[in-house]
Amino acid sequence: MDEPQITPDLVAAHGLKPDEYERILEIIGREPSFTELGIFSAMWNEHCSYKSSKKWLRTLHTTGEQVICGPGENAGIVDIGDGDAVVFKMESHNHPSYIEPHQGAATGVGGILRDVFTMGARPIAAMDSLSFGLPSHPKTPHLVKGVVEGVGSYGNCFGVPNVGGEVRFHKSYNGNCLVNAFAAGLARTDNIFYCAASGVGMPVVYLGAKTGRDGVGGATMASAEFDDTIEEKRPTVQVGDPFVEKTLMEACMELMQTDAVISIQDMGAAGLTCSAVEMGDKGGLGIKLQLDNVPQREAMMTAYEMMLSESQERMLMVLKPEKEAEARAIFEKWDLDFAIVGETIAEDRFLILHGNDVKADLPLSKLSSSAPEYDRPWVETPVAAPLTALPEIGAIDALKALIGSPNYAAKNWVFEQYDTQVMADTVVRPGLGAGVVRVHGTDKAVAFTSDVTPRYVRANPYEGGKQAVAEAYRNLCAVGALPLATTDNLNFGNPEKPEIMGQFVGAIKGIGEACKALDFPIVSGNVSLYNETDGSGILPTPTIGAVGLLKSLDDLIGGRPEAGDIALVIGITHGHLGQSALAYEAFGLEEGDAPPVDLEDELKHGTFLRANGKLVKAATDLADGGLALAAFEMAEGAGLGLQLDAGDIATLFGEDQGRYLVACDADGADALEAAARAAGVPIDRVGTFGGDAVTFGAASAPMAELSKLYRTAFADAIGG
Repeated sequence: MDEPQITPDLVAAHGLKPDEYERILEIIGREPSFTELGIFSAMWNEHCSYKSSKKWLRTLHTTGEQVICGPGENAGIVDIGDGDAVVFKMESHNHPSYIEPHQGAATGVGGILRDVFTMGARPIAAMDSLSFGLPSHPKTPHLVKGVVEGVGSYGNCFGVPNVGGEVRFHKSYNGNCLVNAFAAGLARTDNIFYCAASGVGMPVVYLGAKTGRDGVGGATMASAEFDDTIEEKRPTVQVGDPFVEKTLMEACMELMQTDAVISIQDMGAAGLTCSAVEMGDKGGLGIKLQLDNVPQREAMMTAYEMMLSESQERMLMVLKPEKEAEARAIFEKWDLDFAIVGETIAEDRFLILHGNDVKADLPLSKLSSSAPEYDRPWVETPVAAPLTALPEIGAIDALKALIGSPNYAAKNWVFEQYDTQVMADTVVRPGLGAGVVRVHGTDKAVAFTSDVTPRYVRANPYEGGKQAVAEAYRNLCAVGALPLATTDNLNFGNPEKPEIMGQFVGAIKGIGEACKALDFPIVSGNVSLYNETDGSGILPTPTIGAVGLLKSLDDLIGGRPEAGDIALVIGITHGHLGQSALAYEAFGLEEGDAPPVDLEDELKHGTFLRANGKLVKAATDLADGGLALAAFEMAEGAGLGLQLDAGDIATLFGEDQGRYLVACDADGADALEAAARAAGVPIDRVGTFGGDAVTFGAASAPMAELSKLYRTAFADAIGG
């Protein structure tokens, strides 16, 4: 088949700038073949190379005694004692999910699960952080239903519990939804697998499902803005099969017990290209591939298509040759393809053969570690003007504005479509704070959360970045878990715009500072840029996924308040309403600065709560919606009413950071106050739980009426 002529238009269609193409010509000393152009495009796009973000990602805090493996591998790994480790990561599937919501979201889940089990970890939990446009936008209900269905169908069929996440709505996501998928698994510390190849002449083995044309160019598509040609990009979205992925995991787990694996890598973005290049580059080796041996499900596939296909449920492995027969038997038993498609070579070459033709012959190291790296111009986000006084509103009407919004209404419509109990180790399900999963066969448990408040980040990227980390830290502390480590999913607009790059830089600085101060290192992550449509970017959304450890389930703060229990707030309330949920939901205002984050207080207050968890029946952090929303959610979840002493809007709905709401019986409250005085931690009694009404100061409404609004608003908003 004749290959297209390389023209400036073809180069631009591959997402390569003219100066990048000139760099390619300098590296190889000739014009690239069509397949070589595709390979460079795949490896040098933003999604795979991190060329706009590498400079700043290096500044993040990524180490600690608990860290076994930090950024750079398929997923991060932290030690949880007794020879156990948690392997976890979060990644985006934003662009594919906007084009084809069900398959885009489903394959996002499939890809992140492969990142975990390719390291030898059996997945035990999933989460998803979802951002959509306004419910009134004509495309939003379709996207919400498709994405939630896709997340649920893949995770449910694969058999992993979905234990948490977020759903938000804002006009900035009208043309570019965000689907951030998280997965975590358990491994033994002496049985972890990495992707660096080693040894010359070792067989490179293709594992799993066959290669088709779905997803060709997906990584390049994910590295560009959307415009009115969006429907033409539908073929770049992959199609997943969770049942095949389940068998692939079981086959890989069985294989990993045979001492056959030298290195292993899942085929995700850029498929065969990226997996082979990363394995070779990290091992300082070259790779030779013979594409005739690649299992194909479509006829007449070209080298270009095979190298860039993002067909799902596939892995690449470097195998000990003496173990070939044993390894092949395992995959044949599971009815999966097992094909030797190449070998490792000593030279720094990425050599691709198809038939008798050389389709690509490139210096492998130049494709990965020598990819372009930019120091993009950036401007600091200007200081936000102060929030003007909010219009008058009664406290109960203010609460109704929040719980009647799909942003803060109950998300049962979403998580009831997910299997949250499969594997029978889920201790705390979605909707009740951080998710908690038992480490099977032990008394330990692992807690999971994901957090970010994009309005804060836009107003003040530095404080907003700090706040995302701090809120994740608080959510873990609120269930009694010791926060261990984080993964980040950094969603921003076009980094070539200095103001957008400034948001990214500011957020990274805040995230890095918070992670260091809280001993909460970033061990894995993903950057998703160019989240724009027709030049309009999303709110900066640096999602923080986090993992914490309960050394014993006896340490769990997982109860609910009972009638007569006292409500107390740990931390200081100033009444910060800038960028607050109330300002946005009740009045459409996005004004003021983000609330400041005192990291010393965050550490002190979180440590205090964990140390005194036995005195507390229930706990939650105070974030969006402040005391009023947190107290309502705690009471409503327990089937109780609520009386808060305060009646003023600032005290009830202010979003000051570093605070927790806890419920204690009378003796527990006395003991907790005494402990707080001894520790120098501020604490105040703010009300009581019980009755059948919600009362703020002198204002009151029946809980039944408010609960109905809270439980139905989400489905009503999206026509569910």
